Amino acid sequence: MIRIRQLCKSYHRGGQEVRVLQDLNLRVEEGDFLALMGPSGSGKSTLLNLIAGIDRPTSGDIEINGVDISSLDDAALARWRAAHVGFVFQFYNLIPVLTAFENVELPLQLTSLDRSTRKRRVEAALASVGLSDRLHHIPGELSGGQQQRVAIARALITGPSIIVADEPTGDLDRQAASEILGMLQELNREQHKTIIMVTHDPKAAEYARAIVQLEKGQLS
Repeated sequence: MIRIRQLCKSYHRGGQEVRVLQDLNLRVEEGDFLALMGPSGSGKSTLLNLIAGIDRPTSGDIEINGVDISSLDDAALARWRAAHVGFVFQFYNLIPVLTAFENVELPLQLTSLDRSTRKRRVEAALASVGLSDRLHHIPGELSGGQQQRVAIARALITGPSIIVADEPTGDLDRQAASEILGMLQELNREQHKTIIMVTHDPKAAEYARAIVQLEKGQLS
């Protein structure tokens, strides 16, 4: 499903080139649940952002379901990302003045779906993460674990084939983290979602099907 070949990513800081990823090769099959681990600064989040189409490589190829996303122009990449990738972040990235329903509905506002169809989908998504009774609560009225559930529902609302999760349990206590990881594992097993998760926590990584270590921009 995901084929990465000779991937390099560099940034320029203060006139100097900083190499983050170097000649990286990776293959992720459809339905995998992959944990990316490594020390701070190893390039984990950079790799995740490249796979998700948030960032572009300096060189190399990223092919996903037969599409070389590294060759797409900005508009085409944005359309691809909206259709195929769901995002789960450490700090939820919910809009604080919007309710859970409105936060989950937001990606559907960019589609041609009518209001009643959007309503059914949002209610179903929030029900799937156990939040049918929290539709009209704003993030400040929800616990951290509940906010992350809203974020997962939002990630699923467009039916993406890939879910990218960047330290999804980093801001949660152990019980809430276990619930969120179990939910991701269930999505992988029952809905066959391909999940790529960055984590520094070995216990979180145990929920994945495979673990890849990244150090100094290279896989080991």
